[in-house]
Amino acid sequence: MAKSPLKPFEIEIQGLSLDQHSFDFSFDNQLFEAFEGSLIEKGKGSAHVELLKSETMMTLSFEVEGSVELTCDRSLRSFDYELEIRQQLIIKFGDEFAELDDDVVVIPRETQHLNVAQYIYEFISVDVPMKKLHPELVTEEDEDFEVEGSLIYQTSAEQEQGDDTEENVDPRWEALKKFRNN
Repeated sequence: MAKSPLKPFEIEIQGLSLDQHSFDFSFDNQLFEAFEGSLIEKGKGSAHVELLKSETMMTLSFEVEGSVELTCDRSLRSFDYELEIRQQLIIKFGDEFAELDDDVVVIPRETQHLNVAQYIYEFISVDVPMKKLHPELVTEEDEDFEVEGSLIYQTSAEQEQGDDTEENVDPRWEALKKFRNN
């Protein structure tokens, strides 16, 4: 039986003392190949995990650095996208698995091993920009769009004032206003 490519990302949590612990992992293409439908095929780097264990929960602080190979949406050329990710994950001990939030997970108390590969993969996937542009093709307009977003619709001040004037009031509402004033 072949060894799982995710096995090196396991942390044995059952025997850990109630204290802070450090773990270092390295990843390559095998991490991305292990997840079906991954948009990332190639990459390499390292992840440093600080785990603070208490009786009721664990706090994991991730520092992921490296690069992934992306394909430019404009030129279809490949380029390396640098990763520098800082994320925190809270894992609570409970009766069964549950994902309470993006960064809060519940695992059964009797769990012996915690595999952090899924979390590292997700942090990397979320860090990849929606619009993948080769660094040589990025323009000022692209940078402004990334920072400020894009304005899709705007009403003019004249349109807004026109809606509040008395002349646009439906005559049926005008008749009802007379009853209210009595």
